Amino acid sequence: MSMRKVVITGMGAISPFGIGMHPLMEGLQSGSSAVISQKEAWETKITDLNCWVGAPLKEELPAKTIPRKYRRTMDRLAIMALLASQEALEEAKLPDHCFTSGQMGVSFSSTMGSANSLTNFFTEYLESSSLKGVSAGTFFRVMSHTCAANIAHALSICGRVISPDAACSSSAQAIGLAYEMIKNGQQDIMLCGGSDELDAVVCGTFDLLNATSYQFNARPTETPRPFDSARDGTVCGEGAGCVILESEESALKRGATILAEVAGFATSADGTHLAQPHSESIVRCLQKALKDSNVKAEDVDYVNAHATATVLGDIAEAEAVSEVFGPKKVPVSSLKGHIGHTMGASGVIELAASIKMMQNGVLIPTLNLENPGEGCDKIEHLDKNTKKEINVFIKNSFAFGGINVVLIIRRYKDK
Repeated sequence: MSMRKVVITGMGAISPFGIGMHPLMEGLQSGSSAVISQKEAWETKITDLNCWVGAPLKEELPAKTIPRKYRRTMDRLAIMALLASQEALEEAKLPDHCFTSGQMGVSFSSTMGSANSLTNFFTEYLESSSLKGVSAGTFFRVMSHTCAANIAHALSICGRVISPDAACSSSAQAIGLAYEMIKNGQQDIMLCGGSDELDAVVCGTFDLLNATSYQFNARPTETPRPFDSARDGTVCGEGAGCVILESEESALKRGATILAEVAGFATSADGTHLAQPHSESIVRCLQKALKDSNVKAEDVDYVNAHATATVLGDIAEAEAVSEVFGPKKVPVSSLKGHIGHTMGASGVIELAASIKMMQNGVLIPTLNLENPGEGCDKIEHLDKNTKKEINVFIKNSFAFGGINVVLIIRRYKDK
């Protein structure tokens, strides 16, 4: 059986910069930071956080545009997921019959269900030792596949529905698994991506692992600092992203505008430690993705790094990129200095932004990177918006649990 080519025909995003792809790119291109103090908002929930900064969505979600019969089983992250999906679908211009054909599916995820609903659930239970006060819709908000299930329900999608839980690599893995389904002929179209909400409890879990930034609580816009010598941890953000994957045959048949091609994918485990990344496992994942795509290392024009600004994580990624592509051979940047770490949504939001960079021919640098730290100085960092023709780029995404994901995206060439 011959493998099918997989293309992207629609993109949507909700980011700390606002609702839609346009405010995301406007914020990135202007070199803005979306990170602000969260102390006043969070200290009523948790009093002893180390990190008091975050990157929230700074505008009201238009939740009431979603009919109540669907909205009542959604919390913030599922609402963001559906809104990002609707933007992607509007760009893809899929005909109505696709949704119920069985050949269109959903691959959408988050790091967990809604943290807000989960907190409310256990607060009610622990205070009363009863579940009588918990609404029936709460279960559908806290289940780990809340985004995928609610999207399929709201859009009447009848194909495969999956929700890979891979912590902060969730959306990248969701895209990769959808790519494999289409490539191998199981589905023609997949709506895929991820969503996560900003919550004090979520930030607190990163605190437990000593992974959050805390030295810049009084200067929020100066953190996180991916690859920088003064980096001290990640900053949590929120958002959602969606890309529409489609077989080339399906896209051409309906005259769709093709934005890019998904050329390769690999996912692998460290196999050594749940919290400490290892460059050797990232090297293996990069090499597997290159093999899957039939792309040579020297043909990669840009690497969009995972780089969350943790001390060990940035070093491991920098060492791996240097080993695979050669020291300072390919431009590298992370977008987390601008929007924080949007966790399960980070892979898809940053991939969509990178596709826009490819279309515009301009690479966006790493915000707050002033002096590359020891171990991070072997790669070519960008210090300003840089004009460059991009034909192939790599999106890295790594997660606690030792999960590595690499996606390779290629400029689509019309037949």
